[in-house]
Amino acid sequence: MVTRRTLTFIAPHNSQSAMDTPVQWSCTWTLKPSESSIAISTSDDLTNSRHDDCLIDMGSEVGEANTPLAGQPEDELGLLDEQYQKLLEESQHLINERSYLETEVRTLKKRVSRLDDEVRLLKTPPLIIGHLQDVLDERTGIVRSSNGTVFQVALNQRLDPNKLKPGTRVALNQDTLAVIEVLHEAWDPMVSGAEMVDKPDVTYESVAGLDEQITSVREAIELPLLEPELFSKVGIIPPKGILLVGPPGCGKTLLAKAVAQQTNATFIRMVGSELAQKYIGEGGRMVRELFSLAKEKSPSIIFLDEIDAIGAKRLDGSTSGDREVQRTLMQLLAELDGFDSLENVKIIAATNRPDILDDALLRPGRFDRIVTIPLPDNEGRKAIIALHAKNMSTGRLNIQALVEKTEGYSGAELKATCVEAGMIAIREKRSKITQADFILAVQRINDKKSNSGSRMSPDALYG
Repeated sequence: MVTRRTLTFIAPHNSQSAMDTPVQWSCTWTLKPSESSIAISTSDDLTNSRHDDCLIDMGSEVGEANTPLAGQPEDELGLLDEQYQKLLEESQHLINERSYLETEVRTLKKRVSRLDDEVRLLKTPPLIIGHLQDVLDERTGIVRSSNGTVFQVALNQRLDPNKLKPGTRVALNQDTLAVIEVLHEAWDPMVSGAEMVDKPDVTYESVAGLDEQITSVREAIELPLLEPELFSKVGIIPPKGILLVGPPGCGKTLLAKAVAQQTNATFIRMVGSELAQKYIGEGGRMVRELFSLAKEKSPSIIFLDEIDAIGAKRLDGSTSGDREVQRTLMQLLAELDGFDSLENVKIIAATNRPDILDDALLRPGRFDRIVTIPLPDNEGRKAIIALHAKNMSTGRLNIQALVEKTEGYSGAELKATCVEAGMIAIREKRSKITQADFILAVQRINDKKSNSGSRMSPDALYG
């Protein structure tokens, strides 16, 4: 590539000679990348020869000055580019750090706001729990506080008027007793904890020797819940509940466990002694909440074990404690056969003292069926022994001989006999139970039965 350059110079005049005039001259040279020589041509507009010495060898000067001019800008650009990349990285790092800090600030602000709400909630004065007795108009109502006093108070206008009904549980302001909000109905912890969450592993096959009783229970409890249309077609009201009576250890509670495992209904179990409370009205309130919980979670089954604790006969001469138990019984009678119908709620009660139960509790309409679970007969004892021996490591057993030796045994005593035979084998470091172990176990159970009534200490029962 050929580059041409032209320079024009105007020399000032010499002040010593008036004849001297400015001299204008020009230089033109050609640069080639492959040649170091530069051709320079000059032309003088004026004929003044004293400026001829101004023509110098421009080639060497231009060649000498060309080398630093070419290398210096490239180094500066590289340095500037390196500094620019560093500044760009620093700016990106600062932007990322700023974004992280802004996120942290937002998180801390949320946490501070939540903590402020918690502190404000802790500083809020407590509310009084009461019950709404009557609604006078849209703005006022009558409430009963927790200590039993009755007040006319203001109603919160933000509350739904449909929820403000007599008997509703409400929260009251501590100073003005105004109705702040409507609360849901609360169950007694003992009542709410009576609901069985995990089903027992007892099935009807585990209840041996009670085939007739199992059929009666299933017809009275399961059939109305599973196929209620059958009773509608026949035109009868299904049984409300059954009463299981019989000696201790015959399988009353075991049968109730089988019902709980078989049905998909809510199973609520309660012992009669838990309903006998100290203060007046507490037992009746628990009975009322128990049936209210069963109605809410229907279809449901209520199992009242040892019902004779609150269902004993009412006598004329009684103490204050007996009268409170009688109030609980009267509430139970009202719930079993009162104005409110028990739809999809069935009751199973069990006792080993049916002779002391009140007549009002035994009449039809409350317990429609009374199922007697007696001591097992020969076939029942054979089925119970076979049931327990099925899961045991035994040799050849003569079950009929064991049945003959266990006359008058209950189901619990037969189970204890099998356990005792296993303990004898374990004591002798054997892995199998023999017939002799069972015979010896029967003798030990007979000794315990005969001595249990004559000894003052019950240690013999567990020796």
